[in-house]
Amino acid sequence: MRYMSSEYVKHETDVLIIGAGGAGMRAAIAAFDSGSSVTILSKSLLGKAHTVMAEGGIAAALANVDSKDNWEVHFADTIEEGVYISNYRMAEILAKEAPDRVRELEEYGALFDRTPDGTIMQRAFGAHTYRRLCHVGDRTGLEIIKTLEDQILHRDVKFFDEMYVTKLLKDGDRVVGAIGLKLNNGEFHVFNAKAVIIATGGCGRVYKVTSNSWESTGDGLGLAYDAGTELMDMEMIQFHPTGMVFPPGVKGLLVTEGVRGEGGILLNAKGERFMERYSPKKMELDARDVVARANYAEIMAGRGTVHGGVYLDITHKGADFVKKKLPSMYKQYMDFAGVDITKEKMEVAPTVHYQMGGIRVDPETTSTNVPGLFSSGEVASGLHGANRLGGNSLADILVFGRRSGEGSSSYAKKASFGKLDEPTIMSEIQRVKSFLGKSGTNPYDVASKLEENMSEGVGIIRNEESLKKVLDAILELRQSAKQVKVPGTLKYNKGLLQALELPFMLTAAEAIVRGAIERKESRGAHARSDYPKKNPALRKNIIYSKGESGMKVVWRDVPVMPENLRKLVKEEDY
Repeated sequence: MRYMSSEYVKHETDVLIIGAGGAGMRAAIAAFDSGSSVTILSKSLLGKAHTVMAEGGIAAALANVDSKDNWEVHFADTIEEGVYISNYRMAEILAKEAPDRVRELEEYGALFDRTPDGTIMQRAFGAHTYRRLCHVGDRTGLEIIKTLEDQILHRDVKFFDEMYVTKLLKDGDRVVGAIGLKLNNGEFHVFNAKAVIIATGGCGRVYKVTSNSWESTGDGLGLAYDAGTELMDMEMIQFHPTGMVFPPGVKGLLVTEGVRGEGGILLNAKGERFMERYSPKKMELDARDVVARANYAEIMAGRGTVHGGVYLDITHKGADFVKKKLPSMYKQYMDFAGVDITKEKMEVAPTVHYQMGGIRVDPETTSTNVPGLFSSGEVASGLHGANRLGGNSLADILVFGRRSGEGSSSYAKKASFGKLDEPTIMSEIQRVKSFLGKSGTNPYDVASKLEENMSEGVGIIRNEESLKKVLDAILELRQSAKQVKVPGTLKYNKGLLQALELPFMLTAAEAIVRGAIERKESRGAHARSDYPKKNPALRKNIIYSKGESGMKVVWRDVPVMPENLRKLVKEEDY
């Protein structure tokens, strides 16, 4: 339903989904098919989600290529890669349900690469015991989005693109809706909902060099945090081993792990295959944190390329093979760098890629500690622990996107519409308008300083001194963000969007840094030069919440794994 007021347009829906990537779309399908009315809000355009940029494949133990693969091995790989702080139940659900979600996607019309006998082809990926990645060349994310979008368009799902959500609305302790600004026309919209799902993706844009698209500014984290939701594992930021380093305009753009999965090798400037020193057994297909730190070490030791990277070489596989298996990578390097990867080596370096942490959710329904609020996809935490297996992100959005839709729909059927507080709505509208003006701080300057501080002080290798400097800088930037002004109007104002994103970016950055200071050990993606070893006593999760005097950080024990699952993982590492 739609109502008009002098200041905003009002809508009602059973389930409101903020984010239109793979998790949001899969949630919409599940919620609609469960009998709920559904509305999706997207910061960008339909079909333009960051999911499109995921290339390598979906991790699922179909056992089409390696017959010994099964959900138990996938579960163990996930727990071990997460260095034992993953939520075991989420890992179990993912490993068991991923094959069905892949087959379902195929039934929806996704066109996977095929084995000679016609089954879905699976490729090798780092730290997976078996070849497990179901793929569409190196354009798997695009195929997922196209396929899910087609399903959305064949259902009566309401959709608002270029809608930036600025605040979640509450009735007492319960989330009952959201307020958003329609970026292309400057209208305010208020959504009353029985249940809300946050599926907004990650926060990679708080760093200067990242594979993340422009939308990934931690909006969902900030919205949930401000509404009283707990965050978890935020200190765990994954650096992908291979991002482009040249030319400068595309620095950080992802070079898929599929290149290494299809046989690509890493070389330093001397032509040495250096992974023989760092990981003689797994080589280039070791865990992402291991390979990223190896690349970083070679560069820091002066064995890097002229542009500050290392070489990734797949020329030995032949032109036909490369163009068939890695068509996007071939085109990406030709178009952006003028490099023919069938004949020349790629220059690559680590790039910020993924947040393992995020909103703390229940494994079964993806509900949060705040009634009426659910979350799935990269913005949610629990599954990946201290480090994510490649391909588990796409499995995550399908498995937990579906559970999010079903969980929120089930909740909505028992709930009524909450009361929206008019003074709160009007206060938020005035807050957004208050950024319009001619004299004040430039929001791009604040964002740039944040990115520089995070990149310099909260990188692959961290230490107490640099982390505390960055925290001080973030707290100063919080004050600067309050003085931000931008010229123009509410309509098509990119400066205003940056001003609105800043508080959410600062919340995400502060959580990352506070957790990194607190975790005095090296575990998974979190590496401290002053605490280089893993501390068994810190096999716990860090929980972040909003207190009266600022961000609260507490430790919480990892849920105890039942014996039938514990016996699947390596006992000596547990």
